[in-house]
Amino acid sequence: MALPHLTPEEKLQALKKAQEMRSKRAELRTKLKEGSLSLQEVLDSVDNEVIARMRVTYLLQSLPQVGKVTSEKIMREIGINENRRVQGLGARQREQLLQRLG
Repeated sequence: MALPHLTPEEKLQALKKAQEMRSKRAELRTKLKEGSLSLQEVLDSVDNEVIARMRVTYLLQSLPQVGKVTSEKIMREIGINENRRVQGLGARQREQLLQRLG
C-alpha cells in the first residue's frame, strides 16, 4: 500500500496531531501509575481516541506493580494478542482484566 502524498502543511498538521496524542497518552499513563485513575475508568472510556488507540500492553505496564513480564503473562493467560489495542478488546477480555487487576 503506497503512502499518500501530503503537502508540507498536511505533514505538519499530522506531526502535531501525533505529538498531541503521545502527550495525552503519557499523561494518562502517569495518572494510572499514580493511582488517580483506575483501570475500570480507562476501560469504560473506550470511545476516547487516546485510550482506544493505546496498546493493551502499554496500558497494563502503566499500572502500579505491573511491569513488562507481568503484563505479558496476564495477556497470555487471558488470550490477548501482544499487538492488540484497547478498542479491540472483547467484553470477556475486559472483564478478565478487571478481575485480575481492577
